[in-house]
Amino acid sequence: MALMEIEFKFHIPAERLKAVEAAMRRGSVVRTRLQARYFDTADQALAAQGIVLRLRKEGRRWVQTVKATGDNALHRLEHNVDLGAAAGGAAPAIDPRRHQGTPVGERLAQVLAASGAPLVERQSTDIVRLTRDVRTTGPGAAVVELALDVGKVIAHAGTPDERESPVCELELELKRGEVQGLVALARRWSQPHGLWFSTVSKAERGARLLARLDVVPAVKAEAPHFSGKPGGRAIQQAVVASCLAQVLPNASEIAAGSTDEEQIHQLRIGIRRLRTALRELGPLDAGSGGFDAARWEPPLVEAFRALGALRDREQIVKLAQPQLRAAGAPEFDPLAGDGAAAEAPSPGEVVRAPAFQAVLVSLIGFTAATAGEAAPQGDAEGAGQPASAPAPLDAAEARRHLRKRLQRLHRQAVRDGRRFESLRAEDQHRTRKRLKRLRYLAEFVAPLFADTDDEARPDAKRYLKRLRPAQDALGEFNDEAVALALYRDATGRDARAWFAVGWFSARYAAGAKACRQALGRIEKAPRFWKKKN
Repeated sequence: MALMEIEFKFHIPAERLKAVEAAMRRGSVVRTRLQARYFDTADQALAAQGIVLRLRKEGRRWVQTVKATGDNALHRLEHNVDLGAAAGGAAPAIDPRRHQGTPVGERLAQVLAASGAPLVERQSTDIVRLTRDVRTTGPGAAVVELALDVGKVIAHAGTPDERESPVCELELELKRGEVQGLVALARRWSQPHGLWFSTVSKAERGARLLARLDVVPAVKAEAPHFSGKPGGRAIQQAVVASCLAQVLPNASEIAAGSTDEEQIHQLRIGIRRLRTALRELGPLDAGSGGFDAARWEPPLVEAFRALGALRDREQIVKLAQPQLRAAGAPEFDPLAGDGAAAEAPSPGEVVRAPAFQAVLVSLIGFTAATAGEAAPQGDAEGAGQPASAPAPLDAAEARRHLRKRLQRLHRQAVRDGRRFESLRAEDQHRTRKRLKRLRYLAEFVAPLFADTDDEARPDAKRYLKRLRPAQDALGEFNDEAVALALYRDATGRDARAWFAVGWFSARYAAGAKACRQALGRIEKAPRFWKKKN
């Protein structure tokens, strides 16, 4: 059976498992033991392409399944083949040809053909699953399967190197109906139990066990993928999906306890890109699509600031101390005795916060909602759209709007650059943030102004390259302004901080001049959004 799977998966904290199971058992549940074996090539060719191939014993029956990533955080391509009960209880052999003639089967065949390597068993799972179907009524009616999975992933089974990873998660899969029904139910289950959205599949858990990986690389930003000539709503969904592709995996790792600096840094970049999308793309579909920036942005702002509160201070000191030491500054720790670190929440606490998780659920739902389906909202008063809501902009209108926004941000950057040295500190900071919005918006929409199927016109790449020196200059200027404020605050605890205050104050004028000059060079940059004659 071939299908497009749409599901949420949440990690359940150990202390909440009993309550989640009790809530599951308030309805009619089915208990099944699932024993799966996962296959890949020795060099993990399938995993590299986001493909999972498994044999799973479900009760007495065996099912062969292939899954692959879809076009957003909720969609998964999937094909299942029921093999029945194996004779004598033996497991059937894996056979990729069982998936021929399906989209995900074709992807599987292409990857295996390119690899040329044979399939080997990589890891296994032993799970006890409770399932229950839930119906939602009213707007966004849907039938959703809840699946509570508790068990373990096993690597190197039966050998001295055997390793295990516990599984404790809740999956919600849309069986039929509208995405907004699935999203409303996901919020209803995740919020009271303190669950968090997880991007780590059982197959990936096994791969990490095999590789003995405790920390995985941070996920960086990628450009949106557009099909044909998208209208306003499709542009919104593609851009938000590209932002979530960076935010979700990093947030998933941090929620699970990672304190990796690069993951935190990339999550903050992803949040900043999301905020740019929310601010700049709203008019592309101002009514019918449920693009609710006013509701979504506050939790993102709160998380961004909380994640940066401690990291920024530590990073600034890390950068500033070598320069101060070279200038002859007395040695001391400007953060010593500062109560901010003790009061700040951990990165995991920030990401697990109900408000942040709720907005992730809403944004994921927005990217998966079909045309004509109102994007899911949180509470009843936010749901639905007025009958007179304007239609989304078509492709030509959307490009016209984006052209105007890019031109406006470009002109503002040039204008602010000419008078940068005379701007107030808060306006200088605003200039830096506006330049980031210009860069992110340009990166988002460059493919829409391409003459071919290339990712972007060459002049789009040249334009973005021209922005980088200004970004670097404003970034360094901002870091020194933060350092100045930090060391000035430290003077109340240690008089040695006055050296740094004087040193950074003396550099202010040169830094502001460098920003003015760098911003001035943007003026003649080739604006890729301008119509060609």
